[in-house]
Amino acid sequence: MPELPDVEGFRQVLESCAKGRVVRHVEVRDAGVLHGVGVRGLRDALEGRRFGTPERHGKWLLARTGGPTLVLHFGMTGRLVCGRPDDAVEAHDRVLFTLSGNRQLRFRDQRKLQGLWLAHDDSDLDRLLGRQGPDAMAVDRADFEAVLSSRRGHLKTALIDQSALAGLGNLLADEILWRARLRPDRLARELTQDDRRRLYSEMRRTLRSAVSAGCVPPRDSWLTGHRDDPDPRCPRCGSGLRRSRMAGRGTVWCPRCQPEG
Repeated sequence: MPELPDVEGFRQVLESCAKGRVVRHVEVRDAGVLHGVGVRGLRDALEGRRFGTPERHGKWLLARTGGPTLVLHFGMTGRLVCGRPDDAVEAHDRVLFTLSGNRQLRFRDQRKLQGLWLAHDDSDLDRLLGRQGPDAMAVDRADFEAVLSSRRGHLKTALIDQSALAGLGNLLADEILWRARLRPDRLARELTQDDRRRLYSEMRRTLRSAVSAGCVPPRDSWLTGHRDDPDPRCPRCGSGLRRSRMAGRGTVWCPRCQPEG
């Protein structure tokens, strides 16, 4: 599932492909990805508009036009592709935005679990994103510590709760906790101040690396690079990794590097 680094990569695709370009035509090939707006409404709102600088909040992408804002969420399989109007259309290209300068931006999604919304003004945006917590890349340490201190549940559950902190998913949460040497089933409210500071520092460091890679990279030195091995071993200490489920998600951690208490 796309997490914050993937969506930041899509933001960069959107910026390089569409910023400053006029929307000449909107072709909806599958209206099943539209939410709260119809095909005609989307076309009427966007055709003739010029895309500005896109923004990202957590896993949401905002394509501003100076008027209505196109809002995108990529679910598990969504992505943005930049090409030209005469490029061959692929089976999972759901919406095509033909732009000035012989460019075409495509929303491509196999499973269609999320999709596109249209916000006509800031109040519409607030209704869409109002339940999102602070962005994980932008949150400062004091607000991050306040979020954790207010949570009653497990640490990993708090990290992937988008209403608490926006942008972290399953892979990032496991990676960050492994780097911070904290078990995912620790209670968030019971962390010491040193624990919270270390967790914040590792989150920032991990996100910077992942954003540079455009994904959560399966590197040999990362937990992510070994979680799906047949006999997964910790890349730091060599111990066998443990698997469990938390908040309905497959969870991986090292019992030696991430001890109890």
